[in-house]
Amino acid sequence: MKILVLNCGSSSVKYKLIDSDTKKVLAEGGVEKIGLPDSFLKFKKPDGEKETIYVPMPTAKEAVKNILDLLTDPKNGVVKNLDEIEAVGHRVVHGMEDFSESVLITPDVIKKVKEAYSVAPLHNPANVTGIEAVESLIPNVPQVAVFDTAFHQTMPAKAYMYALPYELYEKYGVRRYGFHGTSHRYVSKRACEFLGLPYEKQRIITCHIGNGGSITAIRDGVSVDTSMGLTPTEGLMMGTRSGDVDPGALIYIMERENLDAAGLSKLVNKQSGVLGVSGKSSDMRDVEAAILSGDDKAKLALEMYEYRIIKYIGAYVAVLGGVDVIVFTGGVGENQISTREAICKQFAYLGVTFDAEANKTRGKEIEISGKDSKVHVVVIPTDEELMIAQDTAKIVSKK
Repeated sequence: MKILVLNCGSSSVKYKLIDSDTKKVLAEGGVEKIGLPDSFLKFKKPDGEKETIYVPMPTAKEAVKNILDLLTDPKNGVVKNLDEIEAVGHRVVHGMEDFSESVLITPDVIKKVKEAYSVAPLHNPANVTGIEAVESLIPNVPQVAVFDTAFHQTMPAKAYMYALPYELYEKYGVRRYGFHGTSHRYVSKRACEFLGLPYEKQRIITCHIGNGGSITAIRDGVSVDTSMGLTPTEGLMMGTRSGDVDPGALIYIMERENLDAAGLSKLVNKQSGVLGVSGKSSDMRDVEAAILSGDDKAKLALEMYEYRIIKYIGAYVAVLGGVDVIVFTGGVGENQISTREAICKQFAYLGVTFDAEANKTRGKEIEISGKDSKVHVVVIPTDEELMIAQDTAKIVSKK
């Protein structure tokens, strides 16, 4: 089944056309700078070469239309007509407590996604815009919503509740939801397939670490705790997000800097994290280069970044009563050799041994723990789009 996977952001749309049966990516690319005069569509041609087309795209609808036109283009397209696209799967960031699994999109589903605008103001409106664009351009194609939060709906109340007045949960749904769920679900299952282990009998800690980052504790195939919260700001130190911080410190800063809610949101989401501490960049490649030139703040940023990961892994070892598999994924997890080594060596007390030679790998599936290690440590590149395509095919085939 040919599935178009869309990940719609406020100013961008990423896409992949996937054959869900063979797992083959037939086409991929993305639109950037939607609404700006220099908006463009970049894509891989059928021969593998990359190309960029600059074209005005004032809204997501035009962006989706250009993607569809490209897919059917006589020169660069991969399908003869849009009828070959059998379904569209959408990444939807926040499903609150309404969705514990992927669902066929209906007017009621769209209504529920819109109700979560207040907790995902940057993501959910863009997701709905993409859904509505597809509905207007290819109205007869079934669409499926795959939620970042769904995988974590198995967490027990003791893990997802905040120690705030209970009525705030009852009135507004204030609790931990977690994100990156599609990635955590994919890499945890794939890790067990790769290692030849039964998924439903493992204690797994998945580390999706990059510019955004989260860690999840998985017992017997279900999420029991995760580091992100009501929003993606909680938890690990990230590229520009603060992660965990004393709320009293935020009140103090608001008073001293005369910040309103919007100003505080900008501070903790856009100006903090690795960027805020290093003063250089949110990109770890830039931070590593600065460290080599003797920059102390860049060094501190990297040390803090790694320390937070170590703390969460340690906490989840306690939650799970031990760990069988630790998985690294995401931009940093898949590619930053030194960070994986620093983290693994911290867990020698658990019986983790480390294969330095195997670790000299970027972006490939590999076990980086030693043969005598009591815990398997693996690198598994994430594939959220494949997971979305497979969910979509499964749901549509039941119609």
